Amino acid sequence: MRYFGPCALLGLLYTIVVMFAAQDIIGQIANIARVAVPMFVYFIAMFFVSLGVSYWRRMNYAYAATQAFTAASNNFELAIAVAVGTFGIQSQEALAATVGPLIEVPVMLGLVYVALWLKQRVWDRAAPV
Repeated sequence: MRYFGPCALLGLLYTIVVMFAAQDIIGQIANIARVAVPMFVYFIAMFFVSLGVSYWRRMNYAYAATQAFTAASNNFELAIAVAVGTFGIQSQEALAATVGPLIEVPVMLGLVYVALWLKQRVWDRAAPV
């Protein structure tokens, strides 16, 4: 698996590049924004709801952060494959599936810093259970 793991990432990146090259991105910026904004809200909401429930259930930070990031993430590789296989590479559905990872990665990176800040402000100050 250690040899095939990097191939999967390269395949995903290749697919994203080909899909964006095959479509008129500038002409479809409104469609991209229409997909990107709800995804952004979804990632943020799922992260904070899951983190809040984990804190309420008195989970330690490591479990709470793992739960929050798992709840907020998606399996876009499968979504892209299904959209391309079902609707074709130049379809609006394939474009929408491709926007997902482009929104998810920066949002998740930002949430890493939020989670570390919350660890210091909330979990480290809470009384041990």
